Amino acid sequence: MDIGVKGRRAIVCGASRGISRAAANRLAAEGAFVTLIARTADALAEAAAEIHAATGVPTDFIATDLTTPEGRAELIARKPDADILVTNAGVPQRTIRYQDLTREEWIRWFDAHFFSAIELIHAYVPGMCERRFGRIVNISANFIKFPQIGVAPSHSARLALAGAIAALVREVAPYNVSINSILPGLIDTEALRAALDERARARGVPYEMVEAEVRKRTAAGRLADPTEAGDLIAMLASAQMGYVTGQNIVNDGGAYEGLF
Repeated sequence: MDIGVKGRRAIVCGASRGISRAAANRLAAEGAFVTLIARTADALAEAAAEIHAATGVPTDFIATDLTTPEGRAELIARKPDADILVTNAGVPQRTIRYQDLTREEWIRWFDAHFFSAIELIHAYVPGMCERRFGRIVNISANFIKFPQIGVAPSHSARLALAGAIAALVREVAPYNVSINSILPGLIDTEALRAALDERARARGVPYEMVEAEVRKRTAAGRLADPTEAGDLIAMLASAQMGYVTGQNIVNDGGAYEGLF
């Protein structure tokens, strides 16, 4: 099926690896001109070259830190327009005890998971509305549906983003601009493996034991390949998804047991 993004300009954040890299691969394969964003220039250059070689579509990159106001301003200045925006600050999740949280720590996480997305959305939505086409997909996390110990600042910032988007979509939907978020769970990425390895070493048990434990949390009984999330992002960025907006779509193999 032609998803209608050929020739569209896509900005994919956190795209040197993992879910965002998979989304960039798929969007480029569908003919979109993709700009990859992450912190590390070498990794981005390698990713851009591989995507271009595989798809033949021109692919460029900008190395900047989107968790900072300066990084976001650099991206906006260098790429003032986009038809598709995939937000993802690419900040590794870590457990933080509530009593250890300071004001500075709260602000750091809101910069990473709220302002990194909302400032880009604010910058790119006017052009999307003017052109009568825009697709924005935010990469969040499934735990905003079921709060967990140790992730209070990340959870709070992601919920704040969900609330802001819920209001914004009502303003932009008449202009064929949709904004949705995916809530991935256990995706087989370098970041997840690093987190599981750290957990295994802290407990003094084999990595395989910890991975087996987390697999059991999903109804599917497995970790997902990043392409499964990347394909979902591409679908939400498609021309056919203009009527789907303001949604938080869980992609976690059945780990979340609620209805809403």
